[in-house]
Amino acid sequence: MSVRLRRLTADYASMQGAFAAHPWIGMVSSEGSPPERYLVEFRVRSPLPPAAGAEPLIGERHRAEIFLPLDYPRRPPFCRMVTPVHHPNIDPQKICIGDHWSAGQSLARLVVHIAEMLCYQSFNIRSPLNAAAAAWADTRPPATFPLQCDDLMQSV
Repeated sequence: MSVRLRRLTADYASMQGAFAAHPWIGMVSSEGSPPERYLVEFRVRSPLPPAAGAEPLIGERHRAEIFLPLDYPRRPPFCRMVTPVHHPNIDPQKICIGDHWSAGQSLARLVVHIAEMLCYQSFNIRSPLNAAAAAWADTRPPATFPLQCDDLMQSV
């Protein structure tokens, strides 16, 4: 078995173990044998894109797709939201995971990091993908964030 296939197999086992009974994160589906694509559901509080001139509403169910490219894990996974959210480091086509990925990091840990981003435990307004969300977050009182204080790491 190639190094890549061993890594994909290990990641799949890790994802199953970490999220089978996780209270806030679950694997909806996976594609491939071993999987190279995942659909993950996050049950965390996160703002939704607001209507013009309105404040964002808070949603509690969000989905993201994670695709592992051919040169994974040297190159990071491609991550995008399937459901809309209002976050400085997430746009409709991409979740910015740049500084949070290294080849030695587990895929399950990356998924937890996305959950932390969604509930604003982790965000960066200085280098936004979504300028409107960054401006909104910058105008909130410091006590606004995080939107959910739970330890999302659990058994990961």
